[in-house]
Amino acid sequence: MRLVGPNGEQVGIVRVEQAMQLAHEHDLDLVEVAPMARPPVVKLMDYGKFKYEAAQKARESRRNQSNTVIKEMKLRPKIDDHDYETKKGHVVRFLKGGDKVKITIMFRGREQSRPELGVNLLKRLADDVQEYATVESPPKQEGRNMLMILAPTRKKTEARADQRVERDRKAAQRAADAEADKVYEAKQRASSAQSRKKKGPADNMDPDIDL
Repeated sequence: MRLVGPNGEQVGIVRVEQAMQLAHEHDLDLVEVAPMARPPVVKLMDYGKFKYEAAQKARESRRNQSNTVIKEMKLRPKIDDHDYETKKGHVVRFLKGGDKVKITIMFRGREQSRPELGVNLLKRLADDVQEYATVESPPKQEGRNMLMILAPTRKKTEARADQRVERDRKAAQRAADAEADKVYEAKQRASSAQSRKKKGPADNMDPDIDL
């Protein structure tokens, strides 16, 4: 078998007995890393540490991995400006959240004879959201519909981190506003109490009455 040392150095081709003896001397494990090679490749390593580090890497990879979600937004070729702005706002929100967005242009009746309406609308939308997205799949016709897929420029993990920061900022602002309200109310109560103390028993008497 071909033996590899604990630091990746090539020891050479050795017998099984010799490899096991080396493993025993260095208090390491003998692990087969390439059983299909000729000769098979084995490595001296701390197998427990190797498993632990591999598990750590797997957990880190899962933590950094984001599940790809594709949202869909449907538009008509002759959409009015108000509806367009509303739907564009939804698209931007999806993209900021780290999700892909499939834009579907739905043609009806005679609109199908004017595919340029869909192409122009999709290009307009792509230009309007270019700060947040890139065109992953350019406009293409599928039956009566025309499709385009936008991919967010930021990863989902980054978007979620920004969302957490924004939530924390808003929570801190609400707490600060609540504390400011309490201080204001306390000052108002103190001012009212001070005003009542300054009034004496004669404050409400008729000044023309002799005591």
